[in-house]
Amino acid sequence: MPKRVLQGTVVSDKNDKTVVVKVERRFTHPLFKKTVRRSKNYKAHDETNACKVGDQVSIEECRPISRDKRWTVVQG
Repeated sequence: MPKRVLQGTVVSDKNDKTVVVKVERRFTHPLFKKTVRRSKNYKAHDETNACKVGDQVSIEECRPISRDKRWTVVQG
């Protein structure tokens, strides 16, 4: 099964080898037919500490690295 890849914006790089990425998704509301924006934060593994706040990055699903890190930065 292929790994999921998401795109988002780095909102925090304060942790060592970890970045927090905000991923926004858009969908049409089933009743009101209006576009709705929902966002979620993911913690992703950044081995080289290369990502900074505001960067656009792609994250990929991976094995659990810590209690709440299940994603790794692919490009950024």
